[in-house]
Amino acid sequence: MKDLYSVLGVNATADAEAIKSAYRKLARENHPDANPGDTAAEERFKEISHAYDVLGDAEKRSAYDAERASPFARAGAGGGPRTGGGGPFGNIDVDLGDLFGSVFSRGGGAGPRPARGADIETEVTISFDQAMEGVTVPIALDKRDACSTCRGSGAKPGTSSSLCPECRGRGVRGREAGGFSVNRPCANCGGAGTIIETPCEDCGGAGSTSGRKRYNVKIPAGAKSGTKVRLRGKGQAGPAGTEPGDLFVVVAVGESERYTRAGDNLVIEVPITFAEAAMGAKVEIPTLDGKVAITVPPGSTDGRRLAVRGKGAPRMSGSGAGDLIATLRIVVPEKLGKRQKDALQKFADLDKRDPREALFT
Repeated sequence: MKDLYSVLGVNATADAEAIKSAYRKLARENHPDANPGDTAAEERFKEISHAYDVLGDAEKRSAYDAERASPFARAGAGGGPRTGGGGPFGNIDVDLGDLFGSVFSRGGGAGPRPARGADIETEVTISFDQAMEGVTVPIALDKRDACSTCRGSGAKPGTSSSLCPECRGRGVRGREAGGFSVNRPCANCGGAGTIIETPCEDCGGAGSTSGRKRYNVKIPAGAKSGTKVRLRGKGQAGPAGTEPGDLFVVVAVGESERYTRAGDNLVIEVPITFAEAAMGAKVEIPTLDGKVAITVPPGSTDGRRLAVRGKGAPRMSGSGAGDLIATLRIVVPEKLGKRQKDALQKFADLDKRDPREALFT
């Protein structure tokens, strides 16, 4: 397995900027225009471009690192141990990296799947009130976009890519091994199926450039923490000539001092007096769009829940709202005046029930 980090002269912990800087330096030194007639420099330029195509893309780099760390990639020279003789496929001499990283098929095999750019995620934090009302928030992030000079083709303006003569545009090359055709990416074009003979000077043939991008993201009313808003085509640029990935904005919603959330329902604790709980009362409570009166039934106990229909959080589908759940909390005064004590004592003298009787039956 080729060490792409060594190709660019960086270590495996190098960040994106270090990789880009190394690529640009090597691409200038080995560019065919700077080395006319030098076939070695031309091959070196292709190798450098392929390495950057992989390591300059976050998703491809992650997949490459995982393959590079596998025991099959580490073992032996040339990317993995080789096996032959009486293996399960008969007398086969084949790189195990081919077996685990390629497509098996009887006959010619299928070509590569159409590529696209990687999806990316970013997070925004909004207040509870903003989540209830809906809000548009600005975001900024670093990512790769199609090169504005070559419009993502990777070729210098006025030129175009040509069909790879080695794989004839398939992007893969097959090799017979014990009756199987083992497909692997074409080494000549790096799996692209095309060759860029005159790369764009601004992107070095990659078809994309890195930069700071800014977007306005519309968060729908009723958003919860974890809600994902999808911006199609705003992810990483795809390989030359392919569509970009998507950008997913993950929403984090701050807490409310008044409400807690249960799905599309909002829960609020409503303090009431002992007298209101015992005799019943009408009390006002706040909602997202003003006050509303609720009826406390006589004999209500602490923790009783009363629902106010349609006064909860807006549903993101736009189909109404959840409910507002009022949880009653009986407030017991910490201190009583003499008249309050006398009144309660009269009540206690009249109330002959024993609330603990059930404990002994």
